[in-house]
Amino acid sequence: MKYYIFILLFAQTTFSFSQSHTEIYDADIQKHRRAYKADFTDHPRSPLSAKDTAFVDFFAPDHSWLLTAKFTETPESKPFDLPTYSGQVRLYRQYGTLDFDHKGEHFTLSVYQNLTLMKDSAYKNYLFLPFTDLTNGETTYEGGRYIDFSISDIQNQQVKIDFNKCYNPYCAYSDGYNCPVPPAENRLKIAIPAGEKKFLKDHNSH
Repeated sequence: MKYYIFILLFAQTTFSFSQSHTEIYDADIQKHRRAYKADFTDHPRSPLSAKDTAFVDFFAPDHSWLLTAKFTETPESKPFDLPTYSGQVRLYRQYGTLDFDHKGEHFTLSVYQNLTLMKDSAYKNYLFLPFTDLTNGETTYEGGRYIDFSISDIQNQQVKIDFNKCYNPYCAYSDGYNCPVPPAENRLKIAIPAGEKKFLKDHNSH
Protein backbone atom coordinates (compact mmCIF):
# COMPACT_ATOMS: atom_id res chain seq x y z
CA MET A 1 0.00 0.00 0.00
CA LYS A 2 2.83 2.42 0.88
CA TYR A 3 4.51 1.59 -2.43
CA TYR A 4 1.31 2.37 -4.31
CA ILE A 5 0.95 5.71 -2.52
CA PHE A 6 4.58 6.58 -3.31
CA ILE A 7 4.07 5.83 -7.02
CA LEU A 8 0.87 7.88 -7.05
CA LEU A 9 2.55 10.86 -5.39
CA PHE A 10 5.55 10.58 -7.70
CA ALA A 11 3.29 10.57 -10.76
CA GLN A 12 1.39 13.59 -9.48
CA THR A 13 4.63 15.48 -8.79
CA THR A 14 6.00 14.64 -12.24
CA PHE A 15 2.78 15.81 -13.89
CA SER A 16 2.76 19.04 -11.90
CA PHE A 17 6.35 19.78 -12.86
CA SER A 18 5.63 19.13 -16.50
CA GLN A 19 2.51 21.28 -16.39
CA SER A 20 4.41 24.07 -14.62
CA HIS A 21 7.23 23.92 -17.19
CA THR A 22 4.71 24.23 -20.03
CA GLU A 23 3.02 27.19 -18.38
CA ILE A 24 6.36 28.97 -17.94
CA TYR A 25 7.30 28.26 -21.55
CA ASP A 26 3.93 29.47 -22.87
CA ALA A 27 4.23 32.67 -20.81
CA ASP A 28 7.72 33.27 -22.26
CA ILE A 29 6.41 32.86 -25.80
CA GLN A 30 3.54 35.26 -25.14
CA LYS A 31 5.99 37.81 -23.70
CA HIS A 32 8.19 37.39 -26.78
CA ARG A 33 5.20 38.00 -29.06
CA ARG A 34 4.12 41.14 -27.23
CA ALA A 35 7.63 42.54 -27.63
CA TYR A 36 7.64 41.49 -31.29
CA LYS A 37 4.44 43.46 -31.95
CA ALA A 38 5.71 46.45 -30.00
CA ASP A 39 8.82 46.58 -32.22
CA PHE A 40 6.68 47.46 -35.22
CA THR A 41 5.75 50.78 -33.64
CA ASP A 42 9.39 51.61 -32.86
CA HIS A 43 11.04 50.71 -36.17
CA PRO A 44 11.39 53.71 -38.53
CA ARG A 45 10.72 51.59 -41.64
CA SER A 46 7.97 49.46 -40.15
CA PRO A 47 5.27 48.30 -42.60
CA LEU A 48 2.65 48.24 -39.83
CA SER A 49 1.00 50.77 -37.58
CA ALA A 50 0.20 50.02 -33.97
CA LYS A 51 -3.41 49.44 -35.05
CA ASP A 52 -2.32 46.94 -37.73
CA THR A 53 -0.50 44.77 -35.20
CA ALA A 54 -3.88 43.61 -33.90
CA PHE A 55 -3.99 41.43 -37.03
CA VAL A 56 -0.55 39.87 -36.52
CA ASP A 57 -1.47 36.30 -35.60
CA PHE A 58 0.32 33.22 -34.28
CA PHE A 59 -0.18 29.53 -33.73
CA ALA A 60 -0.68 28.53 -30.11
CA PRO A 61 2.67 27.85 -28.40
CA ASP A 62 3.73 24.25 -28.97
CA HIS A 63 6.69 22.98 -26.96
CA SER A 64 7.25 20.12 -29.44
CA TRP A 65 8.63 22.68 -31.90
CA LEU A 66 11.43 23.73 -29.54
CA LEU A 67 14.20 21.51 -30.88
CA THR A 68 17.88 20.92 -30.19
CA ALA A 69 20.01 20.86 -33.34
CA LYS A 70 23.58 19.75 -33.89
CA PHE A 71 25.61 22.64 -35.26
CA THR A 72 28.39 22.08 -37.81
CA GLU A 73 30.41 25.11 -38.84
CA THR A 74 31.27 25.55 -42.53
CA PRO A 75 34.27 27.93 -42.47
CA GLU A 76 35.22 27.19 -46.10
CA SER A 77 31.86 28.23 -47.53
CA LYS A 78 31.94 30.78 -50.35
CA PRO A 79 30.00 34.06 -50.36
CA PHE A 80 26.97 34.05 -52.62
CA ASP A 81 24.25 36.43 -53.80
CA LEU A 82 20.97 35.62 -52.09
CA PRO A 83 18.02 36.95 -54.11
CA THR A 84 15.26 38.96 -52.48
CA TYR A 85 11.60 39.15 -53.41
CA SER A 86 12.15 42.69 -54.73
CA GLY A 87 14.60 41.40 -57.36
CA GLN A 88 17.73 42.70 -55.64
CA VAL A 89 20.43 40.49 -54.11
CA ARG A 90 22.25 40.48 -50.77
CA LEU A 91 25.69 39.00 -50.07
CA TYR A 92 25.62 36.06 -47.64
CA ARG A 93 27.69 33.05 -46.68
CA GLN A 94 26.66 29.80 -45.09
CA TYR A 95 27.91 29.94 -41.51
CA GLY A 96 26.97 26.35 -40.70
CA THR A 97 24.37 23.60 -40.80
CA LEU A 98 21.78 22.56 -38.22
CA ASP A 99 20.78 18.90 -37.99
CA PHE A 100 17.70 17.97 -35.98
CA ASP A 101 15.03 15.32 -35.64
CA HIS A 102 11.29 15.71 -35.29
CA LYS A 103 8.89 12.79 -34.82
CA GLY A 104 11.39 10.28 -36.18
CA GLU A 105 12.38 12.33 -39.26
CA HIS A 106 15.78 13.92 -39.78
CA PHE A 107 16.22 17.40 -41.23
CA THR A 108 19.08 19.75 -42.08
CA LEU A 109 18.91 23.53 -42.40
CA SER A 110 21.59 26.06 -43.23
CA VAL A 111 22.19 29.18 -41.17
CA TYR A 112 23.73 32.24 -42.82
CA GLN A 113 25.69 35.43 -42.21
CA ASN A 114 24.94 38.67 -44.04
CA LEU A 115 28.42 39.82 -45.06
CA THR A 116 27.42 43.47 -45.25
CA LEU A 117 25.53 43.50 -41.99
CA MET A 118 28.33 41.80 -40.07
CA LYS A 119 30.54 44.87 -40.64
CA ASP A 120 28.26 46.69 -38.21
CA SER A 121 29.46 45.98 -34.66
CA ALA A 122 25.84 45.67 -33.49
CA TYR A 123 25.26 42.78 -35.91
CA LYS A 124 28.63 41.09 -36.21
CA ASN A 125 27.35 37.98 -34.36
CA TYR A 126 23.97 37.90 -36.09
CA LEU A 127 22.92 34.67 -37.83
CA PHE A 128 19.95 34.22 -40.13
CA LEU A 129 17.77 31.16 -40.75
CA PRO A 130 15.23 31.58 -43.59
CA PHE A 131 13.05 28.58 -44.42
CA THR A 132 9.88 27.43 -46.11
CA ASP A 133 7.58 24.57 -45.13
CA LEU A 134 4.32 23.00 -46.24
CA THR A 135 2.15 25.54 -44.41
CA ASN A 136 3.29 28.34 -46.73
CA GLY A 137 0.48 29.75 -48.81
CA GLU A 138 -2.07 28.06 -46.59
CA THR A 139 -1.88 29.16 -42.97
CA THR A 140 1.46 31.00 -43.26
CA TYR A 141 3.07 33.53 -45.58
CA GLU A 142 3.81 31.99 -48.97
CA GLY A 143 7.33 33.44 -49.08
CA GLY A 144 8.54 31.57 -45.99
CA ARG A 145 9.52 32.66 -42.52
CA TYR A 146 12.69 33.56 -40.61
CA ILE A 147 14.43 32.79 -37.31
CA ASP A 148 17.25 34.89 -35.87
CA PHE A 149 20.24 33.61 -33.93
CA SER A 150 23.41 34.92 -32.38
CA ILE A 151 26.72 33.09 -32.55
CA SER A 152 26.56 33.01 -28.74
CA ASP A 153 23.44 30.80 -28.99
CA ILE A 154 25.69 27.98 -30.14
CA GLN A 155 26.90 26.03 -27.11
CA ASN A 156 28.90 22.77 -27.27
CA GLN A 157 28.09 22.41 -30.98
CA GLN A 158 24.38 22.60 -30.30
CA VAL A 159 21.72 25.26 -30.72
CA LYS A 160 18.04 25.49 -29.84
CA ILE A 161 15.67 26.07 -32.75
CA ASP A 162 12.39 27.47 -31.50
CA PHE A 163 9.94 27.48 -34.38
CA ASN A 164 7.42 29.14 -32.06
CA LYS A 165 9.52 32.29 -32.54
CA CYS A 166 9.72 32.19 -36.32
CA TYR A 167 8.38 35.35 -37.93
CA ASN A 168 7.28 36.81 -41.26
CA PRO A 169 9.51 39.02 -43.40
CA TYR A 170 8.30 42.58 -43.95
CA CYS A 171 7.26 41.53 -47.47
CA ALA A 172 4.37 39.63 -45.87
CA TYR A 173 2.81 42.97 -44.94
CA SER A 174 3.75 45.36 -47.74
CA ASP A 175 5.69 45.81 -50.98
CA GLY A 176 8.91 47.79 -51.15
CA TYR A 177 11.13 45.63 -48.94
CA ASN A 178 14.16 43.50 -49.83
CA CYS A 179 13.28 40.20 -48.15
CA PRO A 180 15.67 37.30 -48.79
CA VAL A 181 14.23 34.26 -50.56
CA PRO A 182 14.90 31.06 -48.55
CA PRO A 183 17.45 28.97 -50.49
CA ALA A 184 16.44 25.58 -51.91
CA GLU A 185 18.40 23.77 -49.20
CA ASN A 186 16.09 25.32 -46.56
CA ARG A 187 12.79 24.27 -48.09
CA LEU A 188 11.37 21.73 -45.68
CA LYS A 189 9.02 18.97 -46.82
CA ILE A 190 7.01 19.07 -43.60
CA ALA A 191 4.38 21.39 -42.20
CA ILE A 192 5.44 23.52 -39.25
CA PRO A 193 2.27 24.83 -37.56
CA ALA A 194 4.20 27.03 -35.16
CA GLY A 195 5.22 30.66 -34.96
CA GLU A 196 3.68 33.48 -36.97
CA LYS A 197 0.70 32.90 -39.26
CA LYS A 198 -0.26 34.62 -42.50
CA PHE A 199 -1.06 38.30 -42.02
CA LEU A 200 -4.81 38.87 -42.49
CA LYS A 201 -5.76 42.46 -41.85
CA ASP A 202 -9.43 41.63 -42.33
CA HIS A 203 -10.14 39.94 -38.98
CA ASN A 204 -13.29 38.34 -40.45
CA SER A 205 -11.11 36.09 -42.61
CA HIS A 206 -9.33 34.47 -39.63
